[in-house]
Amino acid sequence: QVQLVESGGGLVQAGGSLRLSCTASGIIFSINAAGWYRQAPGKSRELVAMFSSGGSRSYADSVKGRATISRDNAKNTVYLQMNSLKPEDTAVYYCIASRSGRNYWGRGTQVTVSS
Repeated sequence: QVQLVESGGGLVQAGGSLRLSCTASGIIFSINAAGWYRQAPGKSRELVAMFSSGGSRSYADSVKGRATISRDNAKNTVYLQMNSLKPEDTAVYYCIASRSGRNYWGRGTQVTVSS
């Protein structure tokens, strides 16, 4: 079965950095779309970054210039590097992979940015 496991979240002060990791089993990131969403309390889940199977990257305007999505195909792991973090980046970050019209989600990792 497909399983996505996120890690790397935590507490960081404004201006700091974090790198989130998502390791998958049952699905291959390199030939499927993958990305990161986030959801803050009381807010809708929003797309942060996306990594297509062809290597194309896209980002939400709110994180453009501060976020970088990357992957290690040998480890079947997708990363999200977040720099210059702001309090409004505080959210649960979810890894997503898509295959054949179906989405698979991780359970999320909490990112808290203090002011």
